Amino acid sequence: MTELSRAGLARLHDLLAAHVDEGQLPGLVALVARGDEVHVEVIGTPAIADAAPLRRDAIFRIASLTKPVTAVTALTFVDDGTLHLDDPIDDLVPELANRQVLRAIDAALDDTVPARRPITLEDLLNFCMGFGSVLAPPGSYPIQAAETELGLRSIGGPPWPPGPHDVDGWIRALGSLPLMCQPGERWMYNTSAQVLGVVIARAAGKDLPTVMRERIFEPLGMPDTGFFVPPDRLHRLTTFYAPDVETGELHVVDEPAGSWWGSPPAHPDASGWLVSTIDDYWTFASMLAAGGAHHGVRVLAAETVSRLTADHLAPAQRVGADVFLPEHASWGLGMEVPARGFEARPLPSGYGWDGGSGTSWRTNAHRGVTGILLTQRAMTSPAPPPLFDDFWAGVNAAAGA
Repeated sequence: MTELSRAGLARLHDLLAAHVDEGQLPGLVALVARGDEVHVEVIGTPAIADAAPLRRDAIFRIASLTKPVTAVTALTFVDDGTLHLDDPIDDLVPELANRQVLRAIDAALDDTVPARRPITLEDLLNFCMGFGSVLAPPGSYPIQAAETELGLRSIGGPPWPPGPHDVDGWIRALGSLPLMCQPGERWMYNTSAQVLGVVIARAAGKDLPTVMRERIFEPLGMPDTGFFVPPDRLHRLTTFYAPDVETGELHVVDEPAGSWWGSPPAHPDASGWLVSTIDDYWTFASMLAAGGAHHGVRVLAAETVSRLTADHLAPAQRVGADVFLPEHASWGLGMEVPARGFEARPLPSGYGWDGGSGTSWRTNAHRGVTGILLTQRAMTSPAPPPLFDDFWAGVNAAAGA
C-alpha cells in the first residue's frame, strides 16, 4: 500500500496549524510523499506583519539543508572521475596542507603535533576533517576564541549575518589555525561542508554557485534554489525570525527589504546559505529516492547514492556527537543516515538533515516515505523543537506508520 492516509493527513494539518495559530511562527510549508502521491501543506503568512496567505512557491532560507546539496555536488565529480574519495585535498586547498593538530581541545594554539596524514575528500564528506563545532560555551577554549576573532562563522553559531571574508580569505584564515583532532579521528559538525565548497569550486575552476547551478539546479529544474534571491523574486522570500531565549517572543533576523540574501554573497557558504522552495527541494530529494535520476536526468550513479546514504562512522568517530546524532542516527556523506540496525524505524529515522532556520528533511527508504518542512523560525538548539516532533508525528500518521 502506497496511498497516504486521509485521516493521517488531517492530523498532520492540525498538528502544524496549531503552532501557527499559537503564534509560534507566522507560516510554514510542509510536504509528505509516499510512492507517487505527494501532499503539500501551506499554512499561515509570509511575515507577522503581512496578512497575505503564504504561497506554495514561497522562498525559504534552508540553512543546513544546503549540506546534502553540497555533498551531492561533490559526488558528481567523483562519478566523472575528476575527484576520488581517498584523494588528499592538499593540491586543491594548499592552505590546509601540512596541518598541525592541538594536543587537546583546551590546549594553547601553539601546543600542537603534526597531523598523521592529509585531509581527504572523504574526511570532508563524513565530517571527520578534524575541525568543527565545539559543544562548550563560547570562548571556553583558545581555539574557539581564535575562530571567533577571525570571523569564520564555522563552529559556534549560525552563518548569518555574512562574515567578513571572500572564499579565498576564509580558507586562508582557517588555514592559520590548527586542527582540533587528527583527520579521520572524530565526527565534528559544519566546517567540513564549508571546506568542501572550496574544493568543489577549485576542482571545477568556477565559483560554487555556478557549479551547483550547472550540475544540480538546471539539470533537475530547480529554478528557485541558489545562494541569493534575484530582485524579481524577492517578494516571495519569507521574513525570517528568531525567538528570544527567555520569553520566546519572535524578532526579525532578516526580511526581504535589505535582505542578506538579496545579492550574491562574497562567501557562498556551502554549509548553510542556500535558499529554496518546497517543490525545488522535493525535486532534489526525489532524485535521491529514485537512485540518482529525476525525469530521465541522471545526477548521480545509483551506486553513489547507496554510498551517500550508508552509515560511514565507526563507534569511536561518534564519541561526543550525541547532541547531533542520537543513538538511531549516524552520518553518511554530507547528511544524517540511520545508524546500523535502525533502518526500519519510522521517521525521522532516515537520510537527510535539519537546518537552523527551522527546516527539516528526511527520506525513509525502508518505508518509501519523505517529509520536508520549511519554516521561518530559527532553531535555538541542535535538539529538534516541538514543531519538528509534531511534523514527524503527522508524517507518520499520513504514511500509516
